[in-house]
This record gives sequence, C-alpha cells and structure tokens, in this order.
Amino acid sequence: MGKMVEFGVVLCVLFVLSKWGAESSELDAFFSRNSSSDVSFLESMSRLESVYGAAAAAVPPDALMVGLSLIQGAAAKGAVCLDGTPPGYHLHPGFGTGADSWLIQLEGGGWCNNLRSCIYRKTTHRGSSTLFEKQIPFTGILSNKAEENPDFFNWNRVKIRYCDGGSFAGDSENKQAGLQFRGKRIWLAVIEDLMSKGMQNVNQALLSGCSAGGLASILHCDGFQGLFPVSTKVKCLSDAGLFMDATDVSGGHTLRSFFAGVVSLQGIEENLPSTCTDHLDPTSCFFPQNLIASIKTPLFILNAAYDSWQVQESLAPSTADPQGSWHDCKMNNERCSASQIQFLQDFRNRMLSAVQSFSESSQNGLFLNSCFAHCQSERQDTWFAYDSPTVNNRRVALAVGDWYFDRATIQAVDCAYPCDTTCHNLEEIHPAIAASNGIDLGRSKVIPHQMSFSVFILLYLL
Repeated sequence: MGKMVEFGVVLCVLFVLSKWGAESSELDAFFSRNSSSDVSFLESMSRLESVYGAAAAAVPPDALMVGLSLIQGAAAKGAVCLDGTPPGYHLHPGFGTGADSWLIQLEGGGWCNNLRSCIYRKTTHRGSSTLFEKQIPFTGILSNKAEENPDFFNWNRVKIRYCDGGSFAGDSENKQAGLQFRGKRIWLAVIEDLMSKGMQNVNQALLSGCSAGGLASILHCDGFQGLFPVSTKVKCLSDAGLFMDATDVSGGHTLRSFFAGVVSLQGIEENLPSTCTDHLDPTSCFFPQNLIASIKTPLFILNAAYDSWQVQESLAPSTADPQGSWHDCKMNNERCSASQIQFLQDFRNRMLSAVQSFSESSQNGLFLNSCFAHCQSERQDTWFAYDSPTVNNRRVALAVGDWYFDRATIQAVDCAYPCDTTCHNLEEIHPAIAASNGIDLGRSKVIPHQMSFSVFILLYLL
C-alpha cells in the first residue's frame, strides 16, 4: 500500500507539472499521451529516467549489496542534489593486492534540460538523495568475485550516485524553482571525502562511468589524473558515453537541441575544457566526439555502434517520427527495413569517424561492438559471463583489463551488423509480464536480461 501511495504522489506531481507552461518538447510529448496510445504511460516515463544497464538488469541472487554513504558536510560547500539534499556514494573496500587500488564508477541516468523536466527530476532518485536506494547490487565491473570481475574484483570500488542531471558538470541554481545544479561541486565533494578514506594513498586508479556517467568520466578524466602523483597509474573508461551529434530521422538534431538546454540551464559552459571551447560553441563541447582527441589521460571507449539509447532517443525519437514508422525498428533491429538499416549503418560510420584520431594513440583503448545495447560494464551478462559479447574473441572485461594493465593494445572494432552473433540485442518481453502490463508484444520489446522501466515500476508496486 505504501508503494502505491508513493507512486500516486509521483502521478500528482506530473499532473501539476503538465499544467505549467514552460517549454519542453520531450515533456510536452510525454504529457500529451493518452490511455489509448500504443506506448503506455509508464513506458513514456522511461524517456525521462533513461533506465538502462545495471539499474534495470536482473540482479543475481548472490550479488554483493553495498550500503549508501551520504556526505552530510557537502551542503555547506553547496554540493547538493537538485532538491538541495546531500550527495552520496556506495563504497566496498578493497582487499589483498587491490587494497591500494581504486575504481570510481559514475552513475548514469539521462539529463534534464529545462525547469519543467528538472522539477520533475528532483522528485525522483535522479534528483534527490532522500530517494536513493539504501543498498545497491555491485555487479559487472563492481563485482567482488574474481570469476565475475577478474581484474578489479579486489579493488576499492565506488559507485557515485547521480542526482544533478548534468553529468556532474553544472554549477548554477534557480532559486525560484528550488533547483540546485551543482554537479561539479558534488564531484569535488565526493572525491574529497574518498581521499579522506584512503584514496590519497592510491597506487593505481580507474575512473569509469555509464551513459551520462560515461560522458562525465570523459569530462573529468584529466582532472581525476591531476589528483594524484605522476607515479600513480591513472586511466579512464567511458561506457556508452560516446553521444553523437547526429542528424535524426527527420533531418533535425534532437540531441543537440536537448544538450543546448542542459548546458545553458545548468551553467556547464564554464566547466567545459578550454581546449574545446576556444574554437567550438559550448553545446558542441558537451559532445564527446569533440573532446576525446584532446584528453591527455589514457582513455578507453566502450560503446555499441548501434547504441540503443541513441537510436531510440536521439536518432528516432517520437518527436522526429510522428507517424511511428521507426517504432518497431528502434525497439527490435530485426524489424528494420533495408533503408532503416542503411540509416543506422551511416550512424555507425560517423561513430567510427569520430574515434579515428582518438584511436591513433596507443595509450587509448577502443571496444566498439555492433550491438543494439547501452551500458555493458555494470551488467554481469555483458561484462564477463559465458555468453558475453566479444570482439576478436575478447570479452569486454578482458579487453578493458588487458588495456589497463598494458598487457595488450586494444583497438577492437566490430564488423558491421549483422555479423556479430554474440550481441545481447533487443528481444521480446515475456508474454505473462506483457499481458499484465497491457503491452502489445507485436510492437514492444526490451533488452534481454533487463526490464523496461515500465516493468521495473510494475514489479516495484507488487
């Protein structure tokens, strides 16, 4: 009953926000949907939450559960979530040979680009630490089991929670709306707290992140290295963070327009690398393709060439596809027409072109597989399992480990779709779950081993 009440509160907040006149193409589309729509109300919410990867994956029954630590003193420094609550993280101490090694994982979860969407966001766990889970599972690159995470299982492993909506990069506020855009201050406050807990004695470190956190790991990569002596081995990993400034199916630039709002609203411009802003506009400098070549710290890019989030929300969002001609294709690659596949191949080619200069440096690593996926490092089935995706016979975990420890140069680029049979692509929802959620299996799909956000909410309410 309590969970139903909580969900009812969210519905009420959404209803109130729907009456507010602030401009937002994403939310206008969201609120305009009705019960007869072939896209359910809860599925529409997934556009706001961008729940992918470990957040929606089935949790192994023996997964390590790690408790939350809030930084109570952070508020005095202005390092707060969107709603003014303190930031937090989950830390599992290292042991044995990994006691002096640290892995920092920046949580992902989309962005908010205007007052309307940010006010909604602060009523969720993406904008308020009061709604953080008290414990979360550590799987994939965060696992403490050698058989699941061969190179980093005994390191100090940290998951920094994401509650600013700007990839840990903003520094502004809107007092009238009660919003704090303090992503950069959150980053600094968490790092300072971790330093006091032993990270200052590190001998090797890896900064990683997934999705919006993958973008943040690029933005903060050189700054992270600068925290430590030159003798410390420091590298960075961006998982599903290579967001492309691409043309959508209508010929527009959906993601560029969205990012322009994020950068402007959250005061991100001043925190972007000057190596980019001295010749490009701030919005362009929020796109990794314009940043990666100038990163001095060794960086590994892990990305699906047909990134499922970008396909659904950047290339073929409903605003760019009002007739729904891309609906089936973007939810299940097997239903794409020949012309749609060609459009996706062109997107892959642009991604390959974007990393060409980056890959010329032997210190950098690359793993671009031809999958329709998003975030592959936090999920056990895609990080290191018997059927994990591979490129050149290497699983993701081994490719990252070989690169980090200088065991091999990793420049792994998959052949184009449909050659890769190891991918974990989109597949059908289980019929029983679909029926209970009112989903038409002829049109709706989810990622295997994952729940869509609608199913996630459904199970939460049960």
